[in-house]
Amino acid sequence: MNAQEAIQRTLADIAARDGDVGAFVALADAAQAQRECERALAGGGALQGLAVGVKDIFDTAAFPTSYGSPLFAGHRPRSDAAIVQAIRRAGGVVVGKASTTEFAFLHPTATHNPRAPGHTPGGSSAGSAAAVAAGLVPLAVGTQTGGSVIRPASYCGVVGFKPGFGELPTPGLKPFSWSLDTVGLFTADVGTMAACAQAISGRPWARGLKDGAAPVFGVAWAYPWDELSASGRQALERAVAALRAAGATVREIDLPAWLGPVFQAHDAVQGWEAARTLADEYAFGRDRLSPILRDYLAQARGITDGDYAAALDAAAAGRAALDGLFDGIDVLLTPSAPGEPPAGYGSTGSSSWNRAWTLLHVPCLNVPGATGATGLPMGVQVIAPLRQEALCLKAGWVLEQALSRPPREGRDPASGA
Repeated sequence: MNAQEAIQRTLADIAARDGDVGAFVALADAAQAQRECERALAGGGALQGLAVGVKDIFDTAAFPTSYGSPLFAGHRPRSDAAIVQAIRRAGGVVVGKASTTEFAFLHPTATHNPRAPGHTPGGSSAGSAAAVAAGLVPLAVGTQTGGSVIRPASYCGVVGFKPGFGELPTPGLKPFSWSLDTVGLFTADVGTMAACAQAISGRPWARGLKDGAAPVFGVAWAYPWDELSASGRQALERAVAALRAAGATVREIDLPAWLGPVFQAHDAVQGWEAARTLADEYAFGRDRLSPILRDYLAQARGITDGDYAAALDAAAAGRAALDGLFDGIDVLLTPSAPGEPPAGYGSTGSSSWNRAWTLLHVPCLNVPGATGATGLPMGVQVIAPLRQEALCLKAGWVLEQALSRPPREGRDPASGA
């Protein structure tokens, strides 16, 4: 099947199956997709006509862009966001807009979780994660301000990659918190992620993915923001056992005390900035905002300039101390989410296991392949030092390969015995 046939089959598949998933809010027509595919193939980009879904928080000239809010219903931007332009230059074909929560906050979308029916797909990149999980597209774009790439990837059982802050371009993204908003990607496996991320970024992030020695993994069993849930512990123990069985080195570490203040600082940074980025929406359209966002913005307006400055100082101090966190290890493993995807659609889940890393601007990768206490998807998060996206992806590939092997019986995962 050639690329043009694949694109048309993708559109037909989305039209036939997305009614049960609700991943897309706008879709290209056949003629539009054909033109885009011809352009992509003529340009010679590495993606070679690959179908891509883009979160509806990014401006697109060819599609309506509502940012998940009735305030912008039918809105048609005049130009594409920078990440959409980058995808097109890389040879990708944007086939539609993926559902997002309202302004990428917490009000749930109508998207369902293909890997855990009856459970939330997460947020705010729910549509992007679900589109890949359902096999509707091989690549989708999302964003993370708290945990909106890593968490839905964990809940939907796919790979989610949040590169370092600013590594993928944000112009044309409807901002929520300009110090935190980060562009991320979703794919089915780490190899595809590395190839696509490299093509879009223009950085050598896939170089050496499968070559050389495995990175040294660190794992902690105590955290300053929450205790490990039964599902989080099970997934982490499964990852540690699989890596050791594959011959990788895993070292147990204690997390530094400064991570606690960094975690706390995230709320002040996000809230102070959100109150300003959505000031007009609150002032002139608050009656059309969801109660959860309206109440959040009302409270965020009370965050003082001093609170914000102190939070930025805590973040800067944490970034300056990152080398110490990775002393003796190459990457760190944590759960990707508090647990399995919560039942129902009234909540998108908590970003507690992601906020500190988002504020620190480090690259993070959700690796699927583990499960929680009831057998639902439960991801493991790989965290790498600043500007080490290639290392993050390499470690994720090693972990993915290890998890793909059946677990060995009769050993203590935490001890490696």
